[in-house]
Amino acid sequence: MSEGPVFELEEVGFSYGEVTALDGVSWRISPGCFWGIVGPNGCGKTTLFDLMARINVPATGTVSYQGRDIREYSRKELAREIALVPQDFYINFSFTVREIVLMGRYPHISRFAPPAARDLDVVDEIMELLKIDGFNDKYITELSGGERQRVVFARALAQDTPVLLLDEGTSNMDIRYTLNLLDMVADKVETGKMTAIAVFHNINMAATYCRKLAFMQAGKVVLQGNTDEVLNEQSIKEIFGIDCRVYFDDYVGARQVAFRRNRKV
Repeated sequence: MSEGPVFELEEVGFSYGEVTALDGVSWRISPGCFWGIVGPNGCGKTTLFDLMARINVPATGTVSYQGRDIREYSRKELAREIALVPQDFYINFSFTVREIVLMGRYPHISRFAPPAARDLDVVDEIMELLKIDGFNDKYITELSGGERQRVVFARALAQDTPVLLLDEGTSNMDIRYTLNLLDMVADKVETGKMTAIAVFHNINMAATYCRKLAFMQAGKVVLQGNTDEVLNEQSIKEIFGIDCRVYFDDYVGARQVAFRRNRKV
């Protein structure tokens, strides 16, 4: 991966009809980091990811990946670079769990060629690592929301990409699987194998895992930088409109945010 920004967004805008989702977003995303994105509902986080994964294209401005306009990449070329774990994954077809995970290997398989032994080995390894090998022949439509999300996570890891986008990628999982999967991602980032960018609603989870944070509000990235510098009472008040206390938690080993009930007497 190059030393320049992995993603560079310049004055990016996007709308759904007359509703503006992104409004002139400019952001340089440094490689080799675990980035967290936080912000109120409807501020444009998922839309931003859809543009970075080229599910949609900007109405204005440009999204560049590794110094090239993302629209210059073929779909297969981009799928070897960027994997996305979406917030919601719906599928009505009765694919087995193993078939879903194997879909992550398609960018590495030549057209009309069957999966190679290496592809099957990667799938087996990841399914065992994520503890979904027991679902091997189960249909994806038979799984719970949390189980299904682990399968989609496994599919993304099977792509073996240098960039991973997590759009609330653990939102349906219990805390044990959430911690296990975020630990896996953090380990890959720390060993130089990956850049991860994740949307979080849980600010404390974001602070625990992410070295850098970006705050979004009303379709813009309004604050970004090192977590220890940008996560403070003032930023939480300005972005979310609530009072809090930010402190360093020795047990967690990271800054955390404490909230208090708004008691009505």
